[in-house]
Amino acid sequence: MSGDSSLLLSEIHLRTISVELAALSGCLALAWAICRWFGRDQPNDSIWFGRYTIDGLLFPLLALMFSDLARRAVVGFQPVLLLRIAVPVLLSLVAIRLFARVLKTVFPKSTLVSLIERTISWLAWIGAVLWIVGLLPPVLAELDAINLAFGKSHVSVRTIFEGLFSAAVVLVIALWIAATIEKRILQEAVTDLSMRKVASNAIRAFLLLIGLLFALSAVGVDLTALSVLGGALGVGLGLGLQKLAANYVSGFVILLERSIRIGDNVRVDTFEGRITDIKTRYTLVRASNGRESIVPNESLITSRVENLSLADRRFNLTTSIVVGHASNVSQVQGIMTGAAAAQARVIGDPAPVAFLMNFTPDGLEFTLNFWIADPDLGKDNVRSAINIAILEGLREAGIEIAQRLQMLRVENLPNNGSPAADSRL
Repeated sequence: MSGDSSLLLSEIHLRTISVELAALSGCLALAWAICRWFGRDQPNDSIWFGRYTIDGLLFPLLALMFSDLARRAVVGFQPVLLLRIAVPVLLSLVAIRLFARVLKTVFPKSTLVSLIERTISWLAWIGAVLWIVGLLPPVLAELDAINLAFGKSHVSVRTIFEGLFSAAVVLVIALWIAATIEKRILQEAVTDLSMRKVASNAIRAFLLLIGLLFALSAVGVDLTALSVLGGALGVGLGLGLQKLAANYVSGFVILLERSIRIGDNVRVDTFEGRITDIKTRYTLVRASNGRESIVPNESLITSRVENLSLADRRFNLTTSIVVGHASNVSQVQGIMTGAAAAQARVIGDPAPVAFLMNFTPDGLEFTLNFWIADPDLGKDNVRSAINIAILEGLREAGIEIAQRLQMLRVENLPNNGSPAADSRL
């Protein structure tokens, strides 16, 4: 009799597992089909659909919803095992996908995103395991029993964790909305890169502020107490943080006035380069040799800055050479201007011109003036190419480059005792 009962229990267990497995497979297939259908024309960096449909946020979200519905339907007529395990697993996967894909989209070059993603993954999977084995309620109860005193108020560790999680979710969703507005609306409506930057920063700051207020309200923080904090912050900005506040305000003024924009070639003090990015606190200026300077925005407002791209994109370069006194002036000028005109980066208007600048004891000094329109691609490389062409042209024409003469005065000749004499070498 006991053997028949064991056989019956094993058949029932096998039958229930088969039903749950079929239901779970159907839920996953339905979620994949919906994501596949609506994600056909979506970009690869889509947060909802991802690159391969199943690596987006929508697939685990739909699978979670369908699996929970199936669990509620199956639990009425048989025990539930697989679907009960699938719900926390899919919920953890939703949390990981939400944080990982949003942060990678908003901060694509940040090295901190990978660390945050791994931390969230560990916490999510640990929570899923505790949920599955039934230890999550006791753990939450223990955390709720641990209270921390902050002045006259006491807050449990569970409340702190829940508040941090709620704030993180709200802030990530705010970042997601800001990134979507920037990508779908600002890129088409605002063509100027600087204006798009200031609009994006303003929208992101506003949404983060709203999200933070919602998160604090959800935790139970009295928002009326923030008025005292706001007054203290104002005093701090007026005293100790005035420089920092000035840089932030100057950053928005620069972006709004567009006196300098991303891509302009500027000269700040003695540093010259191309503006690669305008942050709210500082501006990045990259020189042609690869060096990058971090310039506080207040300096760009209060000090003298030369915008080499605002008035004229043409950039003047010069190179000088000294030839012998007997050289043909017109021939030398023709060789120099021809060498400059042969370079593709040298513009034709104004045309290259060579001048006889000085008569030196060594020879005739000529200076070549030419203009380029792309100084961000480098100046020394085009000057070097022109110098090489000039040297080859002078050699072909038989014109020698003058050599510096040196005077040596010999005051005493011990061999013949002759008077002081000058000797030219």
